Amino acid sequence: MKKGWKKLIAGFLTVGAITLFSACGAGSSAGGDDSGETETVRLGVVGENNEDWEYVQEGLEEKENIELEIIPFTDYRGPITALEDGSIDLHATLTEIFMDEVNEEGGFSNTTIAYTSLNPLGIFSDKIDDVEDLEDGASVAIPNDVSNESRALLLLQQADLIELDEDKGNMPTTNDITANPKNLQFEELEANQTIRALGDVDIACVNNNVAVDAGFVPTEDAIFLEPVAESSEPYYNVIAAREDETDNDVYQTVVDYYQTDEVKEVIDEQTQGSSIPVW
Repeated sequence: MKKGWKKLIAGFLTVGAITLFSACGAGSSAGGDDSGETETVRLGVVGENNEDWEYVQEGLEEKENIELEIIPFTDYRGPITALEDGSIDLHATLTEIFMDEVNEEGGFSNTTIAYTSLNPLGIFSDKIDDVEDLEDGASVAIPNDVSNESRALLLLQQADLIELDEDKGNMPTTNDITANPKNLQFEELEANQTIRALGDVDIACVNNNVAVDAGFVPTEDAIFLEPVAESSEPYYNVIAAREDETDNDVYQTVVDYYQTDEVKEVIDEQTQGSSIPVW
């Protein structure tokens, strides 16, 4: 049994009432539980660098009697399925387009309740300093899930390395490449493995948080960084809840504590300007 559940059940036993609704972290007021009992909210994240959420965690515990339990995952699908099966209450650090894709595939109900940041995708290399120096037949590591692969291909197009079928919009695949003048060779890997492939490929398209976790600063170390434009909106990272809990007051309190100027400063320092708050 999770620590948060034990604390809640113990608290309710002392007043003679146990409710599963409260034990799952669903509060009745924006300021947490007015009875004085601690509300526990289990938040799924991807990666180990979560200074922004740790800052929020402190404020919620001190001022709202809400215990934010930060649960790290090593892959992007994990938080989505965990939210669906009730193992966590919220998740963050996933793009909306990726979440919607997995929702559709699995019949899930993960629903956006707020936006956090835009984390530009980058092209990284141990071998060259400029995409123009890429040689014919160069190898390229790209993520193998649909939304991140499409985003990587669009990034390569923005870098003038390939051309894509315009009719495919935000979701092209390698089959939709209409021009490949450098005869690039693609290696599709799990998104969290692309940065580790740098020694084996010429360039890699790497998600922002994966690069940061590996010790890179995307604004300094990427040889090409995804431009920020109106077309970037599908790649905003979200805070998500189950569809039937989007109006939960405690969850909204978590959002309110995140979307502040102080958290913007933490994000800027944490990522050295590589992540852009979007609220």
